[in-house]
Amino acid sequence: MATVTTTSSAMPLANGTYKRQEKTNGAVKDSARGKGGVAESKTDRTRWRLEDERGCQIWRYLESDEECEKWPQSVADKYFLGMDTSLPDLEPAKTPLHAAANGLSFFSQLQLPPGNWACDYGGPMFLLPGLVITWYVTETPIPSYYATEIKNYLFARAHSEDGGWGLHIEGESTVFGTAMNYTVLRLLGVDAEDARMRKARATLWRLGGALRGPHWAKFWLSVLGVLEWDVVNPVPPELWLLPEWVPIAPWRWWCHMRQVFTPMSYVYSRRWSYPLTDLTRQLRSELLTQPFESITFSKHRNDIAPTDNYHPKTWILRFIFWLVVTIWQPFLRTAAIKKKAEDKAWWLIEAEDENSDFANLGPVNGPMNTLAAYIRCGPDSRPFREHLKTLPEFLWMNNEGMLMNGTNGVQCWDTSLLIKACKAAGFCEDPQWTPMLTRALEFLEDQQIEAECRDQHTTYRQKRKGAWGFSTKKQGYAVSDCTSEGLKAVLTLQSLPKTYPILVSDARLQDAIDVILTMQNKSGGCASYEPTRGSELLEHLNAAEVFGRIMIEYDYPECTTSVITALHAFQKHAPTYRAAEIAAFKARAVEYIHRAQRPDGSWYGSWGICFTYAGFFALEALACAGETYENSESVRRACQFFLDHQMEDGGWGETYRSCETGVWCQHPKSQVVQTAWVVIALLEAEFPDPEPLKKALRLIMRRQQRNGEWLQEAIEGVFNKSCMISYPNYKFIFPIMALGMFAKRFGDEPLL
Repeated sequence: MATVTTTSSAMPLANGTYKRQEKTNGAVKDSARGKGGVAESKTDRTRWRLEDERGCQIWRYLESDEECEKWPQSVADKYFLGMDTSLPDLEPAKTPLHAAANGLSFFSQLQLPPGNWACDYGGPMFLLPGLVITWYVTETPIPSYYATEIKNYLFARAHSEDGGWGLHIEGESTVFGTAMNYTVLRLLGVDAEDARMRKARATLWRLGGALRGPHWAKFWLSVLGVLEWDVVNPVPPELWLLPEWVPIAPWRWWCHMRQVFTPMSYVYSRRWSYPLTDLTRQLRSELLTQPFESITFSKHRNDIAPTDNYHPKTWILRFIFWLVVTIWQPFLRTAAIKKKAEDKAWWLIEAEDENSDFANLGPVNGPMNTLAAYIRCGPDSRPFREHLKTLPEFLWMNNEGMLMNGTNGVQCWDTSLLIKACKAAGFCEDPQWTPMLTRALEFLEDQQIEAECRDQHTTYRQKRKGAWGFSTKKQGYAVSDCTSEGLKAVLTLQSLPKTYPILVSDARLQDAIDVILTMQNKSGGCASYEPTRGSELLEHLNAAEVFGRIMIEYDYPECTTSVITALHAFQKHAPTYRAAEIAAFKARAVEYIHRAQRPDGSWYGSWGICFTYAGFFALEALACAGETYENSESVRRACQFFLDHQMEDGGWGETYRSCETGVWCQHPKSQVVQTAWVVIALLEAEFPDPEPLKKALRLIMRRQQRNGEWLQEAIEGVFNKSCMISYPNYKFIFPIMALGMFAKRFGDEPLL
């Protein structure tokens, strides 16, 4: 158990009566009492520091004054924590370039010592529960400052009306979000009779209780010992024993799906649960709407609340589950097969840990791998201890408290895009920004992946030597668009040899191209981490329920555009290297961009919200192919789509519902980031009329603060159609880019 003390409290039973809690093992004791009986406290924000070692970011809490004196708080620390940065007011901007320079003046202060930028990459509300439950069941001490700020964050993000939590920070309350985050708060010592907990519990019960949660919720609650394993649909590790030619073999799945499936299958096969404590016994009463003893858990494997059922299980999947539970497991699965499957799953877990230096692909499989290591090797083993050291890289502090990022950061991605924005504004040649951009170049040089994985082919990993990842080299996953944007950023700065050093050799640039050329699908489009390996029919086996398009890789206009433009830039640098292959690749990719366009002129975005995001990428790809408003009907249709959605104030805004529904969903307020995306799109298209662009840029400039920053608005990103995720640096990067591109095209004339 994480820690050992908390006060007793009255606990609800399913029939509405109460009994006194005897003892709450494993909860963090609240140090102060506030409304409803829960702690109302915060840590001292002046003691938090973001440590960044070659892009690996961990928030440290300094407990002594001497430590604080030796390690002063930076401007970036203060900004992330919502504190006063004391950055000066700047001369109000009248022209686009002046506004862009003011924005960069502020954003440059957030650059971290290794040369990268960082941010709150939060949004999903299902990540912290896996981590906290893993800490709890492995009896890992939870620092009090972590516990305090996790509680603060979760209460800050509770739904304002019903007190529950959703799949992400802007979503409606769900069983998944409410059951899991309620559980976290209880594990961290919050009293069940706190008014906010009663409100959340009422919402959970209205939705049907934890038995109506999705697969991942039932998995974690079974690990915790609150539910029984019979409620969890099968996760058989024997799938890893299938011959590779089998169409459903896991190596064909999207890498995130298979890296979650592997440790989940190992834990499921072991049916490992933490021994029941007073606290988890009480959670049974709080999370379930009927007495625990009255439940036949096997009858509830497929129960799910409508709020959580974004991707309903198919009849095929239900039938397969029935076969596994009623025939395979009791009659055909021998002890030898079970051991062989578990051993194969563990071998793959070990390889993932080694290939990522325990950083792991993401914050779902990270805690799961940690738990698997604890079960397999014990609490004193090296794998388990290394995981405990690395897991804090997923945690982030902001003004609301402590959350869990969607990866271990956005380091390479945001740093590459900032260089792209500086190029658009002509800032790369400006001596004022040379030191900042030199550090950014040094960071990207350091983060290029220089070696292939251990057992690359038998661990089913994509070629990665020469790639850039989304976050860090340590994490170690090649991504098509991150490699492409990293390559372009390096080429941008190294094309100015009198200003910037040549750090990445031609041989290493060629390595990046070699990776990129492996990323194209037969369609001509590009996926994210690796080419598509399986049929879309595998979505019939999607058991996650809360996500769509999760089983395999797909073509994405965004990734395809980044690749097209990177290949185009590289051809200018080295026109003879694999020239014929690059030309053919680009031609097929542009054809894909045309096919992906909808009749109304739009493209659906899979990594940002939504049509504005994909559209600005797609028009950049077509511009790279020489297609403009003047000569391309596709470009004209795209421009008209955007003009039809321009708001009265000159901006654009769509909500995350666009991603869920596949139809434009108008936001009541225009969004700075989305407005910048559309301005960039129209400029890439060489749209001839500057007036709609001026109107949009005036909105962007008016929302700029006197110190140069833009304030956070609605969430920007998405994955798997249904879960939103934050990209807060976009509010700097893309306005700077849009303002700079306009000035280059139409002149730096006053707009205000």
